[in-house]
Amino acid sequence: METVLTASRTEECIAVNETVDVAAARRAAADLTRRLAFAAEPAARLALVVTEAATNILKHAGHGEVLLRTVMGSTPAAVAVRGIEMLAIDDGAGMDDAQAAMADGNSTAGTYGVGLGAIRRQSDEFDLYSWPGRGTVLRAVLWETPGVRQDWQCGLVCLPLPGERQCGDAGWAATIDDGLLLVLADGLGHGDAAAEAADAAVQVMTDMTAASRVLPPAELAQRMHGALQKTRGAAVAIAGVDVQAGRVCYAGVGNIACCTSLEGQRRHLVSVNGIVGHNLRKVQQFETPWQEGMLLILHSDGLTSRWSLDAYPGLEQSHAAVIAAVLYRDFYRGRDDVSVMVLRRGEAG
Repeated sequence: METVLTASRTEECIAVNETVDVAAARRAAADLTRRLAFAAEPAARLALVVTEAATNILKHAGHGEVLLRTVMGSTPAAVAVRGIEMLAIDDGAGMDDAQAAMADGNSTAGTYGVGLGAIRRQSDEFDLYSWPGRGTVLRAVLWETPGVRQDWQCGLVCLPLPGERQCGDAGWAATIDDGLLLVLADGLGHGDAAAEAADAAVQVMTDMTAASRVLPPAELAQRMHGALQKTRGAAVAIAGVDVQAGRVCYAGVGNIACCTSLEGQRRHLVSVNGIVGHNLRKVQQFETPWQEGMLLILHSDGLTSRWSLDAYPGLEQSHAAVIAAVLYRDFYRGRDDVSVMVLRRGEAG
């Protein structure tokens, strides 16, 4: 059985630099819930969560960002349910004791500290990573209905080059029975034409799963090569995790990085040179071991390759979306579209 976890890109990114941006973030959340015809009660809670998060960014860091995207889960009866994920990101002073800061009445800025506690109470899922001198990332999810589960954590930050309307990167991930299948695509260049190429790669995955056909990553890359020939082409990374066999199968073309990470040990997977849709001679498929607790991390070249989790104590145990947000915040080059995808088996704790 297939369940889509995420498709395409971050839907809203609101810069928070001054008081008026708090209202802008709230409006963006309301607009997204209207477009999705989201249920009224979780939509109201999301508006409160976004307002409190943006306000906290201003109070405690002075500036930051609020990201919103649609996520998917399922009920115990395997009914698909939509949710909206908020990531509030800043590079401020951080917190010495995040748990204490979430208690009503406590604050690191001398103000009445109800914000974090209110966000946690109103959210169906909540996670927070903060470290002194390294800022804060807060994640909250509001589901349309209660009792939703996700067998895999999936984090995706996918944003355009500043000034561009469309992001030329796109990501897609779905569970296939007990395993996982995903793609991260980076359309050549940026803007509308790059987005068209990345979307065409994602569409191959959507069509294949709709037809209940699961192909190995190397064969999927070949299919994408044909599908993208009328576009400007893309760098593509495709991975499949077989939990029972304990392995990751991977095929990558172009400049997208992929690695597994467990307890600080990273193992990189190799991509071949070329452009899917234009210059593709041979696709090679590689395998690497998969263990419980592992992270699978992929990113486009909008992120520097010199990132590391070593300087972030405890981050590897955070939700996959929080890890993706920290990598984006601290290692984004700032001169291209950027996408970071992080996956881990297991529900949010």
